[in-house]
Amino acid sequence: MRPVFVQFRCEPGKTYQVAEAIYDREIVSELYSTSGEYDLLAKIYIPEDEDVGKYLSEKLFDIPHISRTLTTMTFRAF
Repeated sequence: MRPVFVQFRCEPGKTYQVAEAIYDREIVSELYSTSGEYDLLAKIYIPEDEDVGKYLSEKLFDIPHISRTLTTMTFRAF
């Protein structure tokens, strides 16, 4: 499993609705509300044999009221 971090910018007033929809998908290991440019930060473990972009697009990015995402790939834990 390969961990990635995804930040979500939500439409105004829709952050809690988006967070609930993300949790309903049961694929995030952690989900936080954040300050700054993005509203939510998720840690997601992607199976090694999956394409990251396709996996995230099919599992998360169709949730309504997400206006932007930023995905950070990880390579090695220290």
